[in-house]
Amino acid sequence: MEALDALLNRVSLARLQEPAPDAAQRELLFRAALRAPDHGYLRPWRFLTVEGAARDKLGELFASALLSKDPEASEQAIAKARAMPLRAPLLVVVIATLQAGHKVPEGEQLLSAGCAAHGILLAAHAQGLGAMWRTGEMSYDRQVAAGLGLSEQERIVGFLYLGSVAGERRNPPELQPADFVKAWA
Repeated sequence: MEALDALLNRVSLARLQEPAPDAAQRELLFRAALRAPDHGYLRPWRFLTVEGAARDKLGELFASALLSKDPEASEQAIAKARAMPLRAPLLVVVIATLQAGHKVPEGEQLLSAGCAAHGILLAAHAQGLGAMWRTGEMSYDRQVAAGLGLSEQERIVGFLYLGSVAGERRNPPELQPADFVKAWA
């Protein structure tokens, strides 16, 4: 796939199914991530893959975090939390590994990890895979972060859901650059 085609036509796809990306596809996903802009060559990112029974374990972690925040959460809300990781055969947890006090501000380090996540999404699209970047409250929950083994200096950038496209691949909405770009005089 041409680079501009991937950039212009990538779209988030929520309906994903087996099979998950294979080893060769994953290699390309992570190689693309490692090309993210990285001021200071800090490599301020790392990734966790979650698949198979680990998705159920992550669902239990989500349910536990929900109950810690809201002990009276409904059974429906708990079931929804448990089911979230089951929406795709592979999840990639994108983690920003922030270095406090470095000349490269933490905000730039976080943006770099976000660019690594975007690289994965572009590489997935280029390979004909479906992908969706999800955040939500579980991305910002310290209990979830601790359960995933993050240090205090690390942040979840998002959960990337990856798999084969279920159904029709939708087209991205047509946006006009002139609606977003203005000259500064």
